[in-house]
Amino acid sequence: MRLTWAQPEDLVPHEIVQARAEGKDVDAIAARWQAAGGGLDPVRGGATPDAASDELRALARALLVELDEVPTPSPDPQDWAGVRVLLNALPAPLPVPRDDVLLDRIHGAWAGRSAGCLWGKPVEKIPRQGVEEILRSTGRWPLEDYFTARGLAPEVAARWPWNRRSSVNSLVENIDGMPEDDDLNYPLLNLRVLETAGRGFTTEDIAQAWLADLPAGRTFTAERIAYRNLLDGYRSDEAGRVRNPFREWIGALIRTDVYGWINPGDLAESARQAWTDARLSHTGNGLWGAMWAAALTSASLVAASVDEVLDLAARAVPAGTALAAAIAHGADLGRSSTEDAAALDELHATYGHLHWVHTVNNAALIAFALARSGGDFVRGVPLAVIAGWDTDSAGATVGSVLGGLAGRSGLPARFIDPLRNRIATSLPGLDGVAIDDLARRTVDLARRTADLLPAR
Repeated sequence: MRLTWAQPEDLVPHEIVQARAEGKDVDAIAARWQAAGGGLDPVRGGATPDAASDELRALARALLVELDEVPTPSPDPQDWAGVRVLLNALPAPLPVPRDDVLLDRIHGAWAGRSAGCLWGKPVEKIPRQGVEEILRSTGRWPLEDYFTARGLAPEVAARWPWNRRSSVNSLVENIDGMPEDDDLNYPLLNLRVLETAGRGFTTEDIAQAWLADLPAGRTFTAERIAYRNLLDGYRSDEAGRVRNPFREWIGALIRTDVYGWINPGDLAESARQAWTDARLSHTGNGLWGAMWAAALTSASLVAASVDEVLDLAARAVPAGTALAAAIAHGADLGRSSTEDAAALDELHATYGHLHWVHTVNNAALIAFALARSGGDFVRGVPLAVIAGWDTDSAGATVGSVLGGLAGRSGLPARFIDPLRNRIATSLPGLDGVAIDDLARRTVDLARRTADLLPAR
């Protein structure tokens, strides 16, 4: 068995790319790796053989340790106080809607996240070219509905096979409720953490929840590395920084919607809670992406327009970072007169060198899709999907934000009714949980007195 996202020989090329992005000098280590026969193509997951030799794997283990020891020129602050200083433009908490409106908007956010994720599931990992070819073959271009295999030409199906785990339950002909997905597992798990540990939860609480309830096989990239490190005895504040080349990938961004939902209009607290969670597995742009996502969902429950959401949430990202530049670029592109296809060309030209599940490229895409949508769910989610990066995760975040803006009452029935008001999950005790019940539980947390709320 070959375990992805964990083999040392696969991690080395990814770590070399990440280290260079952080300004580290790792050329000598890269040269030693290549001289030994190791690959350096991280977009393809490394060009190492399927079964690396014992010698190459041993070298990979040693080089990962060496790479960790190379100093970072500009390390992140290691506490919230240090991060908070970087966010001097965050607004004071904004007025919260009355209870019935808040419930409708949080219900819309849960449903929108589910539907947006489901929309992108069948084509996860399929590139932009393949997504379009599938849609044209089935007569569904431009994308305006869930994917179908009806009418799909055999040669197209062979060239662009559906995501193996998802095609059985996420094509329009076989959808029966929201199927299990990590993009929903984490919000569900985090809701439980908040209900048990309260608003003052710690990174240690998140780590314990993972080990107790999250199957290791349903973790990926940075989360799988952090999980491994927890089992290896590392503290929760260390687990994301040890032999983890995926520390700036999208995993943390997909986990933090619930922190915005329980803090409507309070971007500072949303960002703090997101940072507390994300630091278990991420650093740098990975952290900022988690904070941005929580700020997006917080703003979506109180704002009047998607442009207001984007403008507010951008304040939760430190200025001068790669993520801040990417979301500004994506939003500007979305507001421009550039046609959709040319705009996606521009995003791929600028960020196509990054892995398809990196935070920076997907955040630029999310910002573009939101800005271009004008608040329309059926306009925004397809743009996040047809780009061909992390289709289900980008679709989920766009769907969450637009669902929060529109409310459950404002979402199209043809996307929400197939969810059957339930979410499947691999988390014990939560499989088949009702979406409307999740909304009520989330509102209860949003309205609960925050006795343990730290100073902002």
